[in-house]
Amino acid sequence: MKIRPLNPDEVPPMELLLLADPSKELVETYLERGTCFVAESDGLITGVYVLKELTDDTIEIVNVAVAEQYQGEGLGKRLVNHAIHHAKSLGYHSIEIGTGNSGMGQLALYQKCGFRITDIDRDFFTRNYPEPIYENGIQCRDMIRLSQTIGST
Repeated sequence: MKIRPLNPDEVPPMELLLLADPSKELVETYLERGTCFVAESDGLITGVYVLKELTDDTIEIVNVAVAEQYQGEGLGKRLVNHAIHHAKSLGYHSIEIGTGNSGMGQLALYQKCGFRITDIDRDFFTRNYPEPIYENGIQCRDMIRLSQTIGST
């Protein structure tokens, strides 16, 4: 398996991206402003993430998704670690990521990868999505923001 930037002539794997964010409009917006990376195995795209610059020093992972049949095999962790290392190689000093309050697995994964909770954007999902989102039997209301320092300032 290899992780690589999506080629300019390739169509973004929208089905995968929509697993992590159900708003096609929001996904299209950050695809325009970010860089999409895909995990590929035997010519099949199995995972994806998008990096988007926030400031000269800070970059954000705005989407991480793994095809359902490949979940639970460590691919999500490989994608997040790839994003961290890639951001560091580009000279960024910090990296951020956000997830819903109902994403227990995602919160655990990001913290295992070195992220720490830095903020909570209350009612983010109820403000920005027309339909309620449920995960793990919990309504997703708040955005949990996490970050980590990856380089010296």
